[in-house]
Amino acid sequence: MTETIDTGGTAPLITPELVALDAAPGSDKSDVITHLAGVVAGAGRADAPEGLASDALAREATAPTGIPGGIAIPHCRSEHVLAASLGFARLAEPVDFGAADGQAADLIFMIAAPAGADDMHLKLLAKLARGLMRADFTDALRSAGSAEEVVRMVTEQVQPELLKEGASAEEASAPAATPAPAAAPAVAPAGGERVIVGATSCPTGIAHTFMAAEALEQAGAERGITVRIEGQGSGKIDALDPELIKRADAVVFAHDLPIKGRERFAGKPVIDVGVKAAVNDAGSLIDQALATIDDPAAQRVPAGAAGGQGAAEEDEGSVHWARRLQRAVMTGVSYMIPFVAAGGLLIALGFLLAGYDVANLYGKFSITDYSLTNLPGHEFVHTITNSAGDVLGTETITLDRSGLPLYLGWAFFLLGKAAMGFLVPALAGYIAFGLAGRPGIAPGFAMGVVAEAVGAGFIGGLIGGILAGYFAAWLAGLGVPRWLRGLMPVVVIPLGTTLVVGGLMYLVLGRPLASIMTGMQNGLTSMSEGGASILLGVILGLMMCFDLGGPVNKAAYLFGTAGLAANTTASFEIMAAVMASGMVPPLAVSVASFLRPRLFTKAEVENGRSAWLLGLSFISEGAIPFAAADPLRVIPATMAGGAVTGALTMALHVGSRAPHGGLFVAFAITNVVGFLLAILAGVVVTSALVVVLKGLGHRKAAAVAA
Repeated sequence: MTETIDTGGTAPLITPELVALDAAPGSDKSDVITHLAGVVAGAGRADAPEGLASDALAREATAPTGIPGGIAIPHCRSEHVLAASLGFARLAEPVDFGAADGQAADLIFMIAAPAGADDMHLKLLAKLARGLMRADFTDALRSAGSAEEVVRMVTEQVQPELLKEGASAEEASAPAATPAPAAAPAVAPAGGERVIVGATSCPTGIAHTFMAAEALEQAGAERGITVRIEGQGSGKIDALDPELIKRADAVVFAHDLPIKGRERFAGKPVIDVGVKAAVNDAGSLIDQALATIDDPAAQRVPAGAAGGQGAAEEDEGSVHWARRLQRAVMTGVSYMIPFVAAGGLLIALGFLLAGYDVANLYGKFSITDYSLTNLPGHEFVHTITNSAGDVLGTETITLDRSGLPLYLGWAFFLLGKAAMGFLVPALAGYIAFGLAGRPGIAPGFAMGVVAEAVGAGFIGGLIGGILAGYFAAWLAGLGVPRWLRGLMPVVVIPLGTTLVVGGLMYLVLGRPLASIMTGMQNGLTSMSEGGASILLGVILGLMMCFDLGGPVNKAAYLFGTAGLAANTTASFEIMAAVMASGMVPPLAVSVASFLRPRLFTKAEVENGRSAWLLGLSFISEGAIPFAAADPLRVIPATMAGGAVTGALTMALHVGSRAPHGGLFVAFAITNVVGFLLAILAGVVVTSALVVVLKGLGHRKAAAVAA
């Protein structure tokens, strides 16, 4: 059994046991990553080399980690890592890691971070990322004659406090009792010197974030100007000095995640790109930023902006705005889903305890009339009145359940209805947030409430959120006197946007949008109940399995969940088709990798061992590593299986009252047998196609090799 390493204090990130010089693990990057995972585990830094390799390969599948100059930095967080570590391999034969310059990598650092890595380790890893952007550092690594020499160089870069005067490499590897010193404060720029500031971020917040920052700062030094970049990585962020930001002439944002505190840079000329652009060609970005300083038409950071890659991009054509709008809509959907999941599952749990008839109590009786010591019975007498309050008669509602199950189920049902009531406001509010930042949230939520009030449903929320976001962003971009700037994001923008867009929704758009929503619901109902229901199931199945959690998948999911509020048989059947189809891809790739493991990499086989559980839970993303590695074979196969499942659920009239949960909410599914049969059929189709298509590719590759 591997002994767990104490990570208290400042433990060494690299030791001689973690270094492999002139290694020849294989010709593929998966071979290199697997080899380095074994090196890390062999040094006692990980409990399962297969698990660490699987996590690192899954990260590699999302985006290549090769960078210009013959370097690669595969990295991941993993439950299998016992202590933050740097595994290093200098390869005898370079291996392609997908670098932008096309150069194969011979210097490979595996950054293995524990799942709960603390801020200190992340800062140390950031120092390594910055060092790799220096030619003198990488040249020294290529000429190093021993593992101890590599350890000393890397430790000097990331943990200089561990290198005591006169200490040996082995002593340098011993844990120190004091933390790493803070970075030295930046020297203030001279009065007339150009200053560029900015921020970087990448999805994992470990490597590319700080490599991009270092590359930009180096490019500035080469041009004789001051460049200071804030690396917004995992853990604590060392924020830029507000006075330096105020002094700055231009801004560079290089990011794949939204920039935090973007409003600090409001009004500055900006270059806004992805993080890889800064790693690959930082000099060009600095030149572009310098050119914007004297350009009155240059894009500027809007007041209150907090989105992702926003309006400030070089390409201002239709592609730019379409991409920005798509990102904003996806932001709204992602923030809305927790409301849907929580509300829908609570309603389903309420039905489980109190029976489906509990819905008849909604709005007719108050749960506060009862308590744990005064439980409800089977019968309720409801007094019917008109709008004037006149009594028109009474009705008796009889339920199958009573007592504690009814009381608790009723409470869960009401909680679920309350959460579901935020569906459209959350969608609209966070779409506006995606377009305008924080000033767009309040008017966006208001437009969602207006959409519900006029009967426009989620279509009204979609349109209202987009209009509110664009109008708020326009207001934020206006040039206003300095005394008014502080009031813009908290008063002027929310008030003006709510007034203008809300009036437009009530007076002009409300009735047409409500008509569209009504027509869609009627058409949906007729399509579900008629012969076209199977076609609808096929379409939903194809959408759910096309991009496995991407925009098309989310559009189909939103379509299904938004209809649950109608509480009709048709809406339940649509939800069942969406959920069952989305369960097929991870289940199928798990089955295929189990039946024919030779057609898959070791990492894929490892992923397949857990993908079945993700599939049963309705987490389509469990198939992403397989689709990313071989999209031309896996995606068509998953779409075919999803289409079969969607068609069968509709044909068998399967319904789901829960928006999520997969097999674990079987109690909320009507015709459970049909639900299981439809999923099984889709899994059989997809797994068979995956095996056949991969087998053909495998034989073709073997023939070419022969």
